[in-house]
Parts: sequence; structure tokens; C-alpha cells
Amino acid sequence: MKRTNPGNGVSVRKKRRFTQDDLQLFFLSLPSTIWYLLFCYLPMFGLIIAFKKYKVAPGKGFLWSLFNNSPWSGLDNFRFLFANNRETTINMFRNTIGYNVIFIILGIVLPVTLAIMINHLRSEKLAKVTQTAMFLPHFLSWVVVGYFVFAFLSTDNGLVNRIIMSFGGSPVKWYQGEASGYWPWFLVFLHMWKTVGYSMVVYLASIKGIDESLYEAAMIDGASKWQQTRYITLPMLKTIMIIMFIMAVGKIFNSDFGLFYRTTRNSSSLTSVYLTLDVYVFNSMFNNPRPVYGYISAAGFLQSVLGCLTMVVANTIVRKVDRDSALF
Repeated sequence: MKRTNPGNGVSVRKKRRFTQDDLQLFFLSLPSTIWYLLFCYLPMFGLIIAFKKYKVAPGKGFLWSLFNNSPWSGLDNFRFLFANNRETTINMFRNTIGYNVIFIILGIVLPVTLAIMINHLRSEKLAKVTQTAMFLPHFLSWVVVGYFVFAFLSTDNGLVNRIIMSFGGSPVKWYQGEASGYWPWFLVFLHMWKTVGYSMVVYLASIKGIDESLYEAAMIDGASKWQQTRYITLPMLKTIMIIMFIMAVGKIFNSDFGLFYRTTRNSSSLTSVYLTLDVYVFNSMFNNPRPVYGYISAAGFLQSVLGCLTMVVANTIVRKVDRDSALF
């Protein structure tokens, strides 16, 4: 920090002292810092497994097994992602990227729309009840959701088939190949049902932070609710929408394992619908006679690198269009 000496006009550097406020802030940030070091940065050391044929030595520790019992494998662990036939590999990456593109688009449109609608509710009590009802699915495990889905779609006693039969129709085998065309819709619906409430809260909080005087001035000028939303709410939400978009793009090569594995019950007849990169790696753990620690680490490393690259590209494009809205 610099200050100017009034006597001779010479700039003098003033030393920054460590105050009691700094000490309080240090202790407040210490738990988060320790958490990130232990669970985010320290595990990065395990990436070395992606380049080794890791073998566990009985009676030895992790480090001894890694450096003395595991030879280097180069990029062999990465090749297993493409070891299957060309159709399976294309289907795996197509599902992973395709579903995420849909999730990203709907993950912005639906939460923003719902946040605006709830913000316009006149009854504050109704708004809170609606917000809570939409947020609750976020806390449900995919294991629980999977059992609920099975209760609806079970071939024998499922609720959906009972309704179909009550109207004289034939039961549908939802977990067989004949119903594979319905599952992309089911998966998209379940993902949005479970996640839209959480994202909506983020946008709703941003709307609450908009200066009320802007809406008051618009109403004086005779602006309708739609015009207030179009010319005030949406422009004010633009920055947070772009930030959420960039962060979502960074996970485009990841998939929600619980959604694709649990709700479909890993049915072999539906493989073409739910096979994503994470599901493929999980199934490889049981279908491969060799230890798959290196495969798992290689897949995670590849997802992180590709996700980082796509995030940087998306942020670069945003910076060229609107520099102030870029994440970094």
C-alpha cells in the first residue's frame, strides 16, 4: 500500500499489518481450506495410477504397492475406453454428451422460468410452499428414486401397467428393449425433477437482489409483467445464467451415475439408452479379470481434462461476446 508524504510529495510504502480482523477471517476460512486440501488437492496424487498397472501387494501399504509393485503402463489404461467395438464407443460418448447438452439447456430455461413465476406469486406463503416442494427432491437418493420408478413401471404390479390394463390395454415391459424409446424421456424428466429446485433457488435469490426501484419505475411507465420480465429481470439475470452455463459445460463429459444406473436397474436390454462413460467404467469393474484401478483413474483423469478444456473454450467465447459476464 502506498501513501504520499505531504511534505516532499515522495511516495512512501506503508507496511500492511496483520490485524485482529485478519486473524478472525483466517480462522473462519481455515476449515474450508483444510477440507479442500484433504479432499480436492491431496487426492490428485492418485492420478499417477492412471499411468501404471496398479497392483495391491498383500501386507504392504498404498505407496509401496504403487512404486514397487506397479509397473508403468503408459497410455494403456486410457485405451480400454475405446477397446470395445466402434458402435459401443460412439454410443457411450453420444449418450454422455447428448444427455448433458439437453440437461444444460433445460437446466437454465426451466429454473429461470419457475423462479420468475414464483417471484410473481402474490401469496408469500404459497411461494414458500411451492419453493420447498420443488427443492425437496434434491435431497432424495437415486436409490430411493429408483425404487419409486420401479413401483410405477414394474411389469407385474406397476401403477402405470395397472392403469393401462384398466383401460383394456396390454402391460408394457418397461425394462425390456420394446420400451427403450420411452426411457430418454424418463431420464430427462427424472433429472430435471430432481435438480430443477436447487437451480431455481439460485436464480430466485438473484431476482430478490434486483433493485425494486427498477420495477417501480417500470410500473409508473405502464410496463406489464411480461415487459418487466423481458427488460429488467432477464437482463439482470444474464450474468448468473452465463456463469451457471459455463460451470455446467465443464461437466459435459460426466454423467449422473445414479440416474443412469439405478433408475434403469442396469437392464441389458436398455444399454443403448443409458450407457454413459461412468456406467461403462463401473460395469468394467465386474467384466474385466484384471485389476481396474488404473482404468478408473484414467477415465476420471480424461473426464477432468476434457471438462476443463470445454470450460475454458466456453469461457473464451463468452469473453469475446461479453467480457463482463465471463467466469474468469
